[in-house]
Amino acid sequence: MNDALQQIHDFLPCRTPGQWIENALANQDLMLIDHAHCEKKAASTALSLMYRYVDNPDLLNRMSRLAREELRHFEQVLGIMNRRGVVYTHLAPARYAAGLRQSVRTDDPGRLVDVLIVGAIIEARSCERFAALAPHLDDVLADFYASLLKSEARHYRDYLALAEQANGGAVDDRIRHFLAIEQALIETPDSEFRFHSGPVPQ
Repeated sequence: MNDALQQIHDFLPCRTPGQWIENALANQDLMLIDHAHCEKKAASTALSLMYRYVDNPDLLNRMSRLAREELRHFEQVLGIMNRRGVVYTHLAPARYAAGLRQSVRTDDPGRLVDVLIVGAIIEARSCERFAALAPHLDDVLADFYASLLKSEARHYRDYLALAEQANGGAVDDRIRHFLAIEQALIETPDSEFRFHSGPVPQ
């Protein structure tokens, strides 16, 4: 797993700021609620790709597996929340995913390529944050977040492979474009804490 995590560190343009980790540790109930929302949204994204691109067998197979795994993670987060007395509630979404998706092209195959790259970046950032948080958490949460690293790293690779397939070749220019946006979203101070927010000044 160290190799996979190193690949993700090499892929992402920056590490999670220390201030965000402090925000997360101070808001663990909120972190769990938003984490549950993130897993549900990830499953929804995979399913929507399956509905839209019915003629792509590789995408259908990979997204079907991904959706099942994300829903299983959603159930696991809800279980942890239930044992801790944390109530699952609606949250306004972070600016993160919307900020990335603003640059998605509107026509295919460019749209599909960009949606898949955005999916890869979100999965990679999730993996990086699980690893950054784990050493600071109680044993139950630390073990759970460590257990998610393998699947999140595979999801990131699956998304990138599908993006290259949809593009008929390398997608380096589009990756660089979206990673520049991602870095600004991760490093710029945010107004409210979320799992994918920037640091929130205290």
